[in-house]
Amino acid sequence: MTAPSPQGPHGSQGPHGSQGPPTPRGGRTQEEIRRGNLGALLRHVHLNGPVSRSALAGRMGLNRSTIMALTAELTAAGLVREELPADTRRAGRPSLVVRPESGRVYVLAFDVRVDRLVAARVGLGGVILDRREAVRRRRADADLDDVVGVLAEFGRELRREADPGSVCAGVGAAYCGMIRPADGTVRYGPYMGWVDQAFGDELAAGLGLPVSVGNEAHLGALAEHERGAGVGFDNLVYLHGDVGVGGGIIVGGRLLGGDGGYGCELGHMVINPYDGRPCMCGSRGCLEAEVGEHALIDAAGRSGELTGREGVRAVVAAAGHGDEAAAEALRRIGDWLGIGVANLINLFNPGLVIFGGMLRDVYPGSAEHVRRRVEANVLLISRERVRLRVSALGDDATLIGAAELAFSPLMAGPLEALAHLR
Repeated sequence: MTAPSPQGPHGSQGPHGSQGPPTPRGGRTQEEIRRGNLGALLRHVHLNGPVSRSALAGRMGLNRSTIMALTAELTAAGLVREELPADTRRAGRPSLVVRPESGRVYVLAFDVRVDRLVAARVGLGGVILDRREAVRRRRADADLDDVVGVLAEFGRELRREADPGSVCAGVGAAYCGMIRPADGTVRYGPYMGWVDQAFGDELAAGLGLPVSVGNEAHLGALAEHERGAGVGFDNLVYLHGDVGVGGGIIVGGRLLGGDGGYGCELGHMVINPYDGRPCMCGSRGCLEAEVGEHALIDAAGRSGELTGREGVRAVVAAAGHGDEAAAEALRRIGDWLGIGVANLINLFNPGLVIFGGMLRDVYPGSAEHVRRRVEANVLLISRERVRLRVSALGDDATLIGAAELAFSPLMAGPLEALAHLR
């Protein structure tokens, strides 16, 4: 089972395919051009929502008759529908609006977090139609069977409750660890005790469907880039906090994956090598060791009392109510976080740094200290335009990223993918 790339194809400019034998054009046959244009049009509608034919023609560089032919094929396949715009008072013939068929075509998306298991049925267009959640019972334990059992049952429930005649176009899962892209094996999950666990294959067997698996922070970065705070930014860094810290980097509009798909382990960037806190990876002073859940709760003097996301939020709330120990903990975390962010900005010159997961809660109270480090430690030219923001998708960023992973084959070849499913 080969996991498709989270990046969908970019539509090629050219005419809709004609009848008769295909002819080469720019190294591609007319059939290949047509297939690429179908995927590109569907992707526009999927990511941007209802859009007029005339707007699609402008965005794709195609004439209106070609757009009409493409939308007709996608409509016949049940992927989109066309309707009159809400405002028809303008002079001239109105351009039909193309909408995704969210209720008819969906994917299953799963998000395995340290403390929670989340499943959703996500319709074409990125609409969450239904969801399930459960507490993950065990931390730091190889609980593969438990996790797969819960998710597989959620998946079966979500499919049973889907509209009659609807089609499941794929399954995607986000996991908080290092994932082998080829088969969804979790090579290493330091806080969960998972080493070389066949998560993708086991979940596929439980569901009776192929499953694509990705690292949660990688998928969160893609989701924010395509649907969240990162829309319009082709170069960004996404930092995702859970117990530790993960990361995803978008360069030139594409995810930086690394040689084996294990790139962007930003949480294991060493920022305090001499007297740093021990990290679960075996090193000391890693970013996640200095800014993660345990670091914050320990610095606030609440270790043994608080844990998990609710513990993090309790410290943040206490700081907001004048608790000096909690406020000092946020200052300390903000300083170390700022050092990490400064390093990343100097290295990658992003236009945007996004704080997601647990860091979405922590950043507002630490923002001043992060910015001070950026001012002090980032090259002037690199910090001129960079922006710092919290995730726009909130806790659903990684779940939505898993859904986009599942939609990838459909975006690459809509009609072929549907034919395979049916």
